[in-house]
Amino acid sequence: METVAPFIEVIDEINEAGGGIVKMCFQCGMCDAVCPWNRVRQFSMRKLIREAAFGLSEVEGEDIWRCTTCGTCPQQCPRGVKQIDVSVSLRRVAAEYELFPASVRSARTARASIISEGNPLQGERGKRSEWAQGLSVKPYTEDMEVLYFVGCYLSYDPRMKKVAAATANILNTASVAFGILGEQESCCGESIRKTGAEEVFRNLAKENIKAFIDRGVRKIIVSSPHCYHTFKNEYPEFMVNFEVQHMSQYILELLNTGRLELKGAYPEKVTYHDPCYLGRHNDVYDDPRELLQKVDELEYVEMEDFGKRSLCCGGGGGRIWMDTPQEERFSDIRLQQAKAAGARVLATACPYCITNFEESRLNLEYEDVIEIKDIAEIVNDMLQSPE
Repeated sequence: METVAPFIEVIDEINEAGGGIVKMCFQCGMCDAVCPWNRVRQFSMRKLIREAAFGLSEVEGEDIWRCTTCGTCPQQCPRGVKQIDVSVSLRRVAAEYELFPASVRSARTARASIISEGNPLQGERGKRSEWAQGLSVKPYTEDMEVLYFVGCYLSYDPRMKKVAAATANILNTASVAFGILGEQESCCGESIRKTGAEEVFRNLAKENIKAFIDRGVRKIIVSSPHCYHTFKNEYPEFMVNFEVQHMSQYILELLNTGRLELKGAYPEKVTYHDPCYLGRHNDVYDDPRELLQKVDELEYVEMEDFGKRSLCCGGGGGRIWMDTPQEERFSDIRLQQAKAAGARVLATACPYCITNFEESRLNLEYEDVIEIKDIAEIVNDMLQSPE
């Protein structure tokens, strides 16, 4: 008897995402063994892949939304099955039918905000550059050295605005001729694409690419690994290539070339969390550590699960906008690992990670135990204020 797929679109989407690659899966279960979800609850990526191969996925359920696209299972898969692509394909089908479980509906709100205002945080587009009031930050012009693409969270989130201000101060101290797009900047689109909103992503990409080309942008520096990843690896789908650096790489370059000098000391024990989209997805592990180790009196320690084995914060794949029960938050485990390493400061280089870690810091009542810092904030603390 022939098996009938509840959603023939599932098979079509899987084919577009890589065709028969899902049939390469021989059910070894390695993906389940390394998936961070299985530290907090039972979840089987292996089962999801098996169902997808036959078009039998439950696209109305929550499991297709669990993947944080952290990249751990593709890294370990012996058969090259593209688990992330499969997950995103299933979400495209669910999004097309508006099948959003209760815990995922806030992602739909984020999508609506991106479409109307260019950001997922329901901030007014006209207020995108308000974080820069009182700072020496100018609109980008073609004669400038770099475009600082600020990103949504650093533009609107109160905690992350501090990182944007610290970054601007670093660039000004190093006499970097930089500018921003202000209200002409739109969300990079990386995370909304992972929720299945392909058309929204493509529209955002076209808007940003047009803004870059119209202003003669050559080099882009970013604070978010998600912006870094999508500009470097996804925007070339539109036949464009822009030079892009993550801020940790650019600041290290400024120090190594003598354009920036650290003045103070930071007598703290610090550990570093590798964001998934900077580390596993783009192989940037050494630069952030080298940058931290240039800080006087900073005692650097590694925690469990670092580098390629870094534990996801839980915010990727659009889950930064979804509801996760407190007992299922990877970020809680990460703070406990930082504490176990003896660190007083948990440093990272991603707005999603900082957002999740700050929430876990409150949930765990770690306010007096661990401080959460972006690397740019630590570097900025070591600078004399520009005159």
